[in-house]
Amino acid sequence: MAGPSLAALEPRPRLVDWSILACVLVETLTGVVSLGAGATAQWPLFWVHRVVGLTLLVLLFFKLRRVRPRLRRDRWDRATPLSILTAVVALAALSTGAAWVFGVDVDLAFWTLLNVHIGLGLLLVPLVVLHLRARYRPVRRVDFEGRRTALQYGALLLGGALVVRGQELTNRVVGGGETRRFTGSKPVEGEGFPVTSWVADDPAPVDIDEWRLRVDGLVETPLDLSDETLDTADERRALLDCTSGWYTVEDWRGAALGTLLDEAGVDASARWVTVHSVTGYRWSFPLDEARGFLLATHVGGDRLSHGHGFPLRLVAPDRRGFQWVKWVTRIEVRRRRDASQYLATLVSGVT
Repeated sequence: MAGPSLAALEPRPRLVDWSILACVLVETLTGVVSLGAGATAQWPLFWVHRVVGLTLLVLLFFKLRRVRPRLRRDRWDRATPLSILTAVVALAALSTGAAWVFGVDVDLAFWTLLNVHIGLGLLLVPLVVLHLRARYRPVRRVDFEGRRTALQYGALLLGGALVVRGQELTNRVVGGGETRRFTGSKPVEGEGFPVTSWVADDPAPVDIDEWRLRVDGLVETPLDLSDETLDTADERRALLDCTSGWYTVEDWRGAALGTLLDEAGVDASARWVTVHSVTGYRWSFPLDEARGFLLATHVGGDRLSHGHGFPLRLVAPDRRGFQWVKWVTRIEVRRRRDASQYLATLVSGVT
């Protein structure tokens, strides 16, 4: 009975192959974009990522079932090892992602299971492209024809959506009502919250007597503020959602970034604000959004520790944790986004 049922669900072979490529590209795009998505309105991005991931898993099942006879050693060709490696990485990426959303929490050195999932997903892209180059077969019009094809893909996507919803309900029951965010992040339990940094940034403790906050760029009056001259009376409660897979809601106190920008006098041509760390790490934000940020000196009523960004860290609501820049030393007002920030995310922790 299983054979005919699976055959009814299985799209045509070439369409399966190209659908796998499409799913990998969608997963890569949504996965990368979701790293910076923290606003509640962005939840559909994560749903698409999960539903397409489940669809990819089913398509891989069809693909492997079809090519299984070719895995016999006497039928190998030059491309077979690459094909096997691609399949292994794909299954590993999918299984680590599924394990993460179902609550498996395993740390591997500095990496969580989510980090492993991301790394495997990025590795999968070039492998799939190389596999496609070795096994290229152009898709044909006949591969798309027929109402049956539309129904097959509709069933795959609907089934994926139902499984995702079921997974969310299961997590709540098994987790004793634990409330995950739409990002998949789990609430931090107990006092305090983890010290995590992008690319393992860990500078020497900042000398507060020598430290200065510079506000410059497209401003009328550049500011040079010390810890003593920085007004830190602004307070707000904000949620920090880290890409390591946890979130926390904390009370922060510090200087309103919008107030500092007003004091400096922003030029009419300015559109972006880049926040710099002492490590060289930096991130750019639209000017209007940045006006609502806080430069925090305190969290939970206490002065920031070195690990949490002493003497100053950015509080950026609706942004993910790696964009909450630590050890802030400069606010640069710009006409355009700082494109070099992406390079800084890769090298700031090793320079």
